[in-house]
Amino acid sequence: MKIISINVSLPHLYRIHGQEVKTGFFKTPVSGPVAVNSLNLQGDGQADLSVHGGPDKAVYLYPWENTLYWKKALQRDDLGPGSFGENLSVEGVAEHEVAIGDEFAIGSARFVVTQPRLPCFKLALAMGTPSIPKTFLESGRTGFYLRVLQEGSIQEGDAIYPLPSRESERVTISEFVELYRVKRATRDQIRRILNLAALPEDWKESLTRKAEIRS
Repeated sequence: MKIISINVSLPHLYRIHGQEVKTGFFKTPVSGPVAVNSLNLQGDGQADLSVHGGPDKAVYLYPWENTLYWKKALQRDDLGPGSFGENLSVEGVAEHEVAIGDEFAIGSARFVVTQPRLPCFKLALAMGTPSIPKTFLESGRTGFYLRVLQEGSIQEGDAIYPLPSRESERVTISEFVELYRVKRATRDQIRRILNLAALPEDWKESLTRKAEIRS
């Protein structure tokens, strides 16, 4: 597992398909060591902090294998590192193998997996494909967010080293996305998810409400 590209962008105002949008979605690769801070990578930022950014979404990781899949599925040769708004384009990482609470060492920094990425309208605008958010979620190829446990620096080519998880339950990103997408989680499945220390509180509050409704 390794980083093949580090991608950043500060928010800018864009005119996309006739619509003005301020976003940091359009990230481009950078070279050299990049500082990892508790809220983001050096040179990176988000426009709407009510739904993006923050400690639980400090870094967005997306498997390069997924980008190759979309290049073929969408017949888009223009897709490359950063095309899905990811900070880290990586090889050898997959949603069905990575679980919420998994920890990684990359460069001199340490991270923990917090949640999958749920697509918003900006993905549709960037791709020029209104249906892509739904297709993206249904594919399970969502990538995932990282919280920074230890600040440091990373660079292209750095290996990704898995560390022992501190979670008592193991819920993969794929499993979590499927439960969210089909909206049929059992009380036992919800209980397992609520036991995840790494899962952000807003997710736990939402799942608790669902469990109360079904009880």
